[in-house]
Formats: sequence, structure tokens, C-alpha cells
Amino acid sequence: MMDKAQPASLAHRVPDLGALELLLAIARLGSLGRAARARGISQPAASSRLRAMERQLGVALVERSPRGSRLTDAGVLVTDWARRVVEAAEAFDAGAQALRGRRDSRLRVAASMTIAEYLLPGWLVSLRAELPGTAVSLLAGNSSAVAERLARGEADLGFVEGLQVPAGLDGAVIGHDRLVVVAAPSHRWARRRTELTAAELAATPLILRERGSGTRQVLDAALGEHGGLAEPLLELASTTAVKAAVVSEAAPSVLSELAVGEELSARRLVEIPVRGLRLGRDLRAVWPAGQRPVGPARHLLGLTRATS
Repeated sequence: MMDKAQPASLAHRVPDLGALELLLAIARLGSLGRAARARGISQPAASSRLRAMERQLGVALVERSPRGSRLTDAGVLVTDWARRVVEAAEAFDAGAQALRGRRDSRLRVAASMTIAEYLLPGWLVSLRAELPGTAVSLLAGNSSAVAERLARGEADLGFVEGLQVPAGLDGAVIGHDRLVVVAAPSHRWARRRTELTAAELAATPLILRERGSGTRQVLDAALGEHGGLAEPLLELASTTAVKAAVVSEAAPSVLSELAVGEELSARRLVEIPVRGLRLGRDLRAVWPAGQRPVGPARHLLGLTRATS
């Protein structure tokens, strides 16, 4: 037994909004030419659209004469229905604009500690200058925490540093960073005349960021072929805390060049050269896979690229 043919969808049976708005303009202005000008299209285009609508509906809607254009009886009925459809579309559009406005009035950012402390403040100042009505909330944590917040829908845009994009996210490189070995000026490494070796660094108990941080991920990967990291002397959850511990002469550390620039300039810390060890890393903006940033998140992403 053959299936009955399915009726065409509404999209094929009902004229589009542009055609309905043209019909309403003809009814209001009494002329196809004036209606075309009001809608910002040429008269031939308006005529073509009107004929297509009449063919679609199977009835004549407008009678044209030297004195202008007049609705047929069927045209009067269709115009009344068209008015309701257009009003409903206007209500739909107003609601969608309200939703966009609510979305565009807030921005939730999650960022790893280094980026949150040393790069984001400048980006957010620029964002406020361009989008002063946007309320921004910042959630700072390590790179793993940033990925988790994005996965749970708790952030609109994230920033991490590390070797690759975390699982479940898409991302774009927005800059580059370098990790440096630092110690207090009084530490024995600061008085060395030869470069430190990667093996010596790997074997030394250091003051480090916690597992899950971008800094720790890069360091673990770089020293894996040199015996791996020794058990840390201390593991701390913030770069500021790590720097304070190193300055107090507890032990050396490995930190972002961005984070220790001031301390190196003031000689509160010194950089220790390491032979044959590369500690570069990418800085990335990240977002849930398949969902491109929109609204203020997209605007902020553009600002980061402009300054990278």
C-alpha cells in the first residue's frame, strides 16, 4: 500500500515576510510604485514578488490601473491575515532582541592564573571602553579548572596556557610565553658560572604550581626525558605565593616570564640559564567545541588578537 503524499511545508505554502510587507504597503499607499519605494526595492522587483505571491496563493490580490493599485476582495482578506502575521513576527523579533540584549549585557570569563593576573586586566579595560554596558565576571584558576567551568556552562570564554587545547574545547592561539627558572639572589644557583643542566633541574626539589596548572604541564613534559620532576619542596596554588616563597630563599622555581618581570628588574629574583631546555608555551583562548564565541565574548577575543 502506497503512503499518501505529504503536504508541502508551511514555508512553501505561505508567502515570506518580505512579500507580506509589500502587500501591506500597497494597501496603505494605494500604488505598487510607491510601495516599492517604501520597501527599498525597484518597481519591477515589486511586481515580480507580487506575481509570485499570487501564484503561490492561487488568487489575484491586486488590480492595477492608471489611477493606482487596488486590492481585490481576496486581497483585502489576505492583507488582514498578513497584518497579523507581520505583527506576530515583530513581536518575535522584539523578544529575540531582548534575549540578545540580556546576553550582551554580561560576560563570564574563566582564566588561568598567569593570564588572569598579567594580561586580562588590560584587555578588560579596553573592553569596558568599547562596551561600557557589559558586566564582566572573572573566575581565576588553573588551566584544568578553566576547562571544567567551560564544560559546565559556567563561563562564556576561557584563557589557558599549555601545550594543547583541553579536551572538549576549541581554541585559538592569542600569544606566546616562556617559562624561566628563577631563584633568590642569595641562592647558590645565582652564583654559578656554568649553565644549569636539565638533569640538575629535574633532580632538584622546587617550589611549584599545583598539578593541573599550565605551568606544571609544560614543565612536566619538558623534563620527562630528563628523569622527570623530583618531588616538589612545596606545591602552591598561586603564582604570587610561589614568588614569595622563592624570594624568601626557600628554593628555586619555574614560572612564567610574564609573572616575574618586575621581580627580575628589581633583582629580588634572578633568572638561572638552563642548557638545552626549551620551555616555550602558547597562550590560548578556549570555548566549548562547536560553539564559536558570540556577543561580548567574541569582542574580547578580537581584543586579545589585536594586542598579541
